[in-house]
Amino acid sequence: MSSAAAGEGSSSSRKGKEREEDGAGGSRRREEGDDVAVGELDMGDLYGAAAGWVEARTSCPHLSAMPAAGADDLARVPPPDSPCFSAQCHHPAENWLCLICKDVLCSRFINKHMLIHYQETGHCLALSFCDLSVWCFTCDSYLDVQAILELRPIYEVAHLLKFGERPPFRSLEVLDLSTGSSSSRT
Repeated sequence: MSSAAAGEGSSSSRKGKEREEDGAGGSRRREEGDDVAVGELDMGDLYGAAAGWVEARTSCPHLSAMPAAGADDLARVPPPDSPCFSAQCHHPAENWLCLICKDVLCSRFINKHMLIHYQETGHCLALSFCDLSVWCFTCDSYLDVQAILELRPIYEVAHLLKFGERPPFRSLEVLDLSTGSSSSRT
């Protein structure tokens, strides 16, 4: 195999899907993982993570670690302007709410107290007081609070505390696999 064929010394990326010549005058469909010459527009880069957006997960196997969303648990949610609970920090911004124990700790971009909390306790679910997003440290992913019904009560309380009003929830399309029809629920 030549060094160009192995990707060495060539100026190409390994993304996208296009048609290209196969060298015998024909063409073939180029699949993801095939080389794209530098300077070519790779349509695959315009979508998903390559475009800079993150797609949140619509399920998480770690939700069972959260306490049931009863009135007592929801009443323990501190206001979004709470400083980091760490004795050596008390940073006022970029804080996250642990969805297991309700501690408020600063982000990995400040002093990493929420990350340390996860590493020490295994409490993997946290809600950002900045944008009310939910992160699972174990899945290493954001979770879709609109699609995951177990997250809605805590998200609703945090939204109410932050903005003084209930959040707008999109309706969830539910497909009945037995009939093929869809209905919506909120």
